[in-house]
Amino acid sequence: MKDNRNVESPFIQLISFNKLLKQYDAMLESDDEFLVAKAKRVLEAQAPYPELRDGFADVSLLKKHEKVIRIILEDAFSEVLTDNEIKAASIPFDNVVFNSSRRFQKILENAGKDFVPEMRNMPEDQMYIVACTVILNFHYGFPLDFKRPFFYDIPDANGVMRHYRILYNADFFEIYPTDKAKDLTQEDVDELLENFDNPEIWKEKIPPNSFISKGFVISNMFDVTVEHSISEIKSGLIASDKRGSDNFMEELQETFQSFFNLPKIRVGFVAYNPETNQFEKVYGKGMNSFILNDSEIEACDAALCQGSYSKLLKDNEYFSISNVDKYYKLSGGINPYKNLKEQGIKSAIFAPIAENGKLLGVLELVSKKVNELNSVNATKLEDVMPYIVSAVQRSKAEEENLIDAIIQHECTSVHESVYWRFREEAKHFIKDNLEGGQPSFKEIVFKDVHPLYGQIDIKNSSQARNTAIQRDLMIQLSEINDVLAEAFKLNKLPIYEELMFRVNNHIDAIRDVLHTNSEQAIFNFVKEEIVPVFNHLKQADSTLTNLISAYEAKIDKGTESYYDHRRNYDETVMEINQELVAVMDRKQEDAQAMFPHYFERYKTDGVEHNMYIGDSIVGDQDFDPLYLNNLRLWQLQVMCEMENTHYNLKPHLPVPLDVASLILVYNTSLSIRFRMDEKRFDVDGTYNARYEIIKKRIDKSFVKGTNERLTQPGKMVIVYSQKKDELEYLRYVKYLKSKGYFDGKVEIVELEGLQGVSGLKAIRANILYKTKDAKTASEKTYTYDDLMEELNS
Repeated sequence: MKDNRNVESPFIQLISFNKLLKQYDAMLESDDEFLVAKAKRVLEAQAPYPELRDGFADVSLLKKHEKVIRIILEDAFSEVLTDNEIKAASIPFDNVVFNSSRRFQKILENAGKDFVPEMRNMPEDQMYIVACTVILNFHYGFPLDFKRPFFYDIPDANGVMRHYRILYNADFFEIYPTDKAKDLTQEDVDELLENFDNPEIWKEKIPPNSFISKGFVISNMFDVTVEHSISEIKSGLIASDKRGSDNFMEELQETFQSFFNLPKIRVGFVAYNPETNQFEKVYGKGMNSFILNDSEIEACDAALCQGSYSKLLKDNEYFSISNVDKYYKLSGGINPYKNLKEQGIKSAIFAPIAENGKLLGVLELVSKKVNELNSVNATKLEDVMPYIVSAVQRSKAEEENLIDAIIQHECTSVHESVYWRFREEAKHFIKDNLEGGQPSFKEIVFKDVHPLYGQIDIKNSSQARNTAIQRDLMIQLSEINDVLAEAFKLNKLPIYEELMFRVNNHIDAIRDVLHTNSEQAIFNFVKEEIVPVFNHLKQADSTLTNLISAYEAKIDKGTESYYDHRRNYDETVMEINQELVAVMDRKQEDAQAMFPHYFERYKTDGVEHNMYIGDSIVGDQDFDPLYLNNLRLWQLQVMCEMENTHYNLKPHLPVPLDVASLILVYNTSLSIRFRMDEKRFDVDGTYNARYEIIKKRIDKSFVKGTNERLTQPGKMVIVYSQKKDELEYLRYVKYLKSKGYFDGKVEIVELEGLQGVSGLKAIRANILYKTKDAKTASEKTYTYDDLMEELNS
C-alpha cells in the first residue's frame, strides 16, 4: 500500500494500540471468566513490546510484530467472518494497511500484483485540510461537518471495475497537541471556513507537526458497484454537457459492464420515429445500433420479428435473446437474429425506452457469449430505465430546441443585438396572459438608427443561368432525336418521323435564344409525348433498350430533365455564396465586439446585407457617431476581403462567374419596424421609403450619359448623395490603399436618374487582389485586369 507519511501533515503519526488495550485492561475486572482469560492472553502477548502501547512511527515494526498485532486485533477481525467482511486496519490519513480480512486480501490479489488502492475524492493537496478539520472538532471543540463518502475503485479478476464504500471506525484514535499548536479564536476559525481551497492559511493556523495522532483506524468496506453504476448512469445520461464528449459512450459502456459484472458487453441505442414507424440511427460520438447494424434507418417490422415487435412496440417490455444462433435457425434467418449473427453477437437484451406507452427508442445490450445476457439479468435494468427515459426525453427536447434555433438562425433569425427587446416584449405577453388579459405581441420599433447597406452581386447571373438551361435542353433534345432516328430505322413508322420534326423545331427555337416559356414547353413535350413512346419502345424492342436506358440515366430525378450545365451553375452560385457569407459572418463577430448593432444578410445571386446602428438598439450603451464611422470603414474593408475570397475561389469554380460590389451610404437616420407577418425588419414610414427604393434599384443603374452599368467587376462602388459622405469615403479609400486594398485609381461618377430618385453620385475604386505564391508563400497583389490575365494563363 502507498505510504503517505512523507506528505506534509499537521500530525506526527504514531501507530499505537493503547486505546484498544485499555479495553482489555478493563475486561480483567469482568465477572466473565471467558472475557478475563481472553484479556490476559492479549495483554500477555503485548507486554514484552511496550512500543505497541506507547506508539511508534517506524512502519517496519508492523512486520516485526505482525503475530502479536494479529492477536491484539483478533476480536476486531473475526476469523469466522474474514472471508465475508471487507475490512482493514490502517494508519489514519494514510494508505498503509497492516491487517486485513482475507476477502480484502483476495480483492487486492485479483486487481493485480502492482495495484495500489487510492481513495477517490481525496486529492493529496486536500489531505492536510481534512486532517485539520478533525483537529478543529476533537481538540478545539468547533463542530464542523467534514464527513463525506470515500471510495476505493478496484478492478476484479475479469477487469471489471468494482467500487467499495469506506466507513471508518476511529474509536482507537487519539490526538495530542505539541508545543507548535496555537490557540485559535472564533475569528481564526471563521477565516479558515472562508478559505477551504487555501492550504497556506490552514498551515498558518494549524502548523505542520503541531499535533500527535496516536492509534489506528479500522476501515469497513462495502461493495456498492451496482449502486455506483446506477448513479453513474444517471449522472452521465442526465448531464447534457457529457453526451457530446468524445468518451461519453466509452464511459457509459464501462458503467454498464460494472453494473452487470460482465466485462465484454457492449451498449447501443436506436431512436424510434412514430410518424413513420421506423428505427433511426442516433447521431453522436461513439453512438452505435446493433438492431440497424450499418443502416441509417429501417422499418420496425423489417428490423424485428413478430415477437420482438410486439414486446417492444406494443407491450413496452424487455426482449431478451439468450442464444442468437439458436433463434436464427428456428426463425429461418429473419431479423433481428440475422443482423445480430452478422455482427458476431451471441446474446442480447433490447429494452424499450418508453414513457406513458409511447416508445422513444430502444436500449441495446449485446454480448459475444451465449447466455451471458438473458431474461434473468434483464430485470436489473428496472433500476436504471427511469434515468434512461428521462435522458432520452431531455435529449429529444434539446434536439427540438436545436432544430428551432437552426430554423430561426437560417430562416427567421432574431439578431442577438435586438434579442433583448423581443425578450422584454415576450415577458409582457406572458404577464398579460397570466393575469387573464388579452395578450398581444406588440410591434417592435427602433427609432433614429443609421443604416448601412452593401451587396456583392454575381454578374450576368441570369444570362449564365439561361445559357446553362439552353445547353442542357439542346443536349437532351439531341439525344432524344438519336433514339427516335434509331427507332425509325427499325420500324418505318411515320409517327417517329413526326416526333423528330417537332424535336428539331424545339432545337431551332432555343438555338440562339431561350424564351421565357421555352423550358416549360419542352418539359411538357418530353413528359407527355416522348416518355410514353420510350416506355413502349423499351418493351417492344430489345435493341433500343440500351439506348433509352443510357438516356434515362442522364435524367435528374429531381428536375426530371437533363441537369448537367445547370448543376454546374447552381453549385457555382452556392459555393460563391457560402464562401462570401463565411467571411462576412466571421468578421461580424469582431464588428459586434466594437459596438453592438443590428445585422442581417441574404443569399440570392450573391450576398447582400443590412446593418443598423444607434442608441435605441443597444439600450443601455451610449452611441457616438464615431461608432458609425468605424462600422462604415469596417464594411468597406470586409467587402474588399470578400472580393479577394471570390477571386481566389474563381479558378476552382465549375462556372467562372464574376462578382461586383456596391455600398450605399445613407446619411439620414431612420426608424425600423419588425414586420410580424414577414418576420423581418423593414424601414418604418413613408418618409423612409426612399431608402428602400434606392436599395432595390441602384444595382441596375447606369453612369449618367452612358450605357455603362454602374457596378463593374474589379471596382468597389460607393453610392452617396452628400459631399461630406464623399469626403469621408475618399479618406477611407486612401487609408485602405495604404493597407493594400485599393490601387489608388479612383473615379467619381454621376448616376442616371432612377424613378423617384435623383442626384446620386458614386465613388468607384479599383480593388487590389492578393493570391498566394506557391513557391514563396508570399502574397502577390493584382488589379482586376492583371488577375484575370494571371488566372487565365
